[in-house]
Amino acid sequence: MPNWIDNSTELNGTLVQLAPLKTDHFDALLEVAADKRIWTHYTLDGSKAERLRSALNDGLLEWQKGTQFPFVIVEKSSNRLIGSTRLLELQQVHRKLEIGWTWLHPDYWGTAINLECKLLLLTFCFETLGATRVQLRTDENNLRSWKAIEKIGARFEGILRHDLIRDDGSHRNSAYFSIIEPEWKQVKLQLSEKLRSKMEDQ
Repeated sequence: MPNWIDNSTELNGTLVQLAPLKTDHFDALLEVAADKRIWTHYTLDGSKAERLRSALNDGLLEWQKGTQFPFVIVEKSSNRLIGSTRLLELQQVHRKLEIGWTWLHPDYWGTAINLECKLLLLTFCFETLGATRVQLRTDENNLRSWKAIEKIGARFEGILRHDLIRDDGSHRNSAYFSIIEPEWKQVKLQLSEKLRSKMEDQ
């Protein structure tokens, strides 16, 4: 079966472009990722260059297998890479997947960037791929991420205990959220309005 997502897929909004990750992007991403605040609730410390480089290479390998699709986030006004995001857990037979591994430089936290990224990704998932379920997850203690996920309209489903193992050997409990196809039309309307309002405020 061919990969669910075409390798040339790019998603374009007003503020950002989501482009397929390439090795040419690594050096710029390593520079952006050097701020340790980004990685507080991740299973790895991406501020360490070799650790992030390994994770980025893993993303490209999973892309080749058809299980992930990694993007870089490019701010259109400056043409700068400001972070990364991925489509994960690709299960075409069940038409479900996950939006995750999303990180931005702290300068862009609280801006309209994340809202537009999620609107672009969700629209692609439901309206191009024909997904019936899109899930998101975060560390149960990452309240900033938890609030951001709820803000886009995803429903909290519960805590999966010992979901992941961090590099230091400790366990992470993950909060799971989802949007399903019957909810998408209303979620899209609300998310689009929140994005419009946020952009007007900036």
